[in-house]
Amino acid sequence: MRGIGEVARASGLSVSALRFYDGAGVLVPAEVDPATGYRRYADDQVRAARLIAGLRRVGLPVPEIAQAVRDLGDPEAVRRRLDHHRQRLEDGLVDAKRELLRIHALLDLEEKLMTRITLPAAALAASLNAVRFAAADPAGLLPGVLFETGAGELTLVATDRFRMALATVPVDVEGPPARLTLPVAFVDELLTPATGPAVLDLAPEAIRAEVGGRVVDGKPLPVDFPDFRRVLVERAKPSSRVTVDATSLREMVAAAPVARREHEGFSYDVAILGLDQAGSVRVAAESEWVQAAERHVAVNREFFLEALDAGGPGQLVLELDGPIHPLALRLPGDDSRFSILMPVRN
Repeated sequence: MRGIGEVARASGLSVSALRFYDGAGVLVPAEVDPATGYRRYADDQVRAARLIAGLRRVGLPVPEIAQAVRDLGDPEAVRRRLDHHRQRLEDGLVDAKRELLRIHALLDLEEKLMTRITLPAAALAASLNAVRFAAADPAGLLPGVLFETGAGELTLVATDRFRMALATVPVDVEGPPARLTLPVAFVDELLTPATGPAVLDLAPEAIRAEVGGRVVDGKPLPVDFPDFRRVLVERAKPSSRVTVDATSLREMVAAAPVARREHEGFSYDVAILGLDQAGSVRVAAESEWVQAAERHVAVNREFFLEALDAGGPGQLVLELDGPIHPLALRLPGDDSRFSILMPVRN
């Protein structure tokens, strides 16, 4: 029989460790003096103690150490447990390296005042397609799309003064909050759906996107984007909401006679919308609009058709507030995307 000190020296475990493993039921001494409490170990328990010391150094949990001691007579079972733990350590190292790289990237972003946005590439393309139609052309006043980060989401807004479209999408955000207007040429490079993630790095002096194996570089527009939230407050309680079938309404508007108007030297077609006695949306004639303007909402016909297309097939909700308030289109039960059209005055 061997005393606890001798076993400690032979195994590499401290005396306190041997006492711990005794209390945990992992390595119970062969005998304990009832008067002094002195522990004595059998010769074959030194082998078990050495195994425990090695398993402890590689971080094997105590319950698994106990099982390895019980399996000491079956070396293959112990080897399988060791292989499993080694794989667990290797996986943990991969995760740790990935997290360290993420922390380094976060520090780089903060030093450069850069914001990194990560989301599925398909979600980015869908959100951009929902707002791109409302962005001004390159010669317009706002030829870009606002990218504004919030708590776990990205808000995209486009407007050309006559219409506005907004979409929000969940994202992972690293770095400081961002509010930048990205030029339409840059945005158009991101409209094609792709697989995998999309990563956008946004900074006041440069922007960069990695999508579908492609890298797109550019610079944000040096503009102060309008306060779009003021429009949202004004639209908080529309007087009338009507659910429509987008395809049917598009066909109805496309087939109806149009009115012509001119603004700043440009002529355009007007779509005139009203409600019938059943509360359904109908397309009115110009004569009806002239005689009873207060019962109708007139909008740029081309803009309205583009808004319908951006909403996609299926049902849409039209919000009508009369002839002098903007008309809004939303997805039923979804406030993450909508568009607003300014009315045309009679």
